[in-house]
Amino acid sequence: MLVTEYLDGALSDEDRARFEEHAEACPDCGDHLDQMRLTIAAAGRLREEQIPAGAQRALLDAFRDWKRAEAR
Repeated sequence: MLVTEYLDGALSDEDRARFEEHAEACPDCGDHLDQMRLTIAAAGRLREEQIPAGAQRALLDAFRDWKRAEAR
């Protein structure tokens, strides 16, 4: 979740700086951050018609379930 908040620009300046310092020093966290950036870039290039129907249903179900759980 911290990576998501970082990429969304939702961290305070202090937390952002601490996160960046850690990600530079920690190879695992740096790799994870790079993977998330690549995933976001790849997903941003997808068009709805490129997503197989089964995957589309699974994604919509997952988002629905997530929103229901969030509302509780």
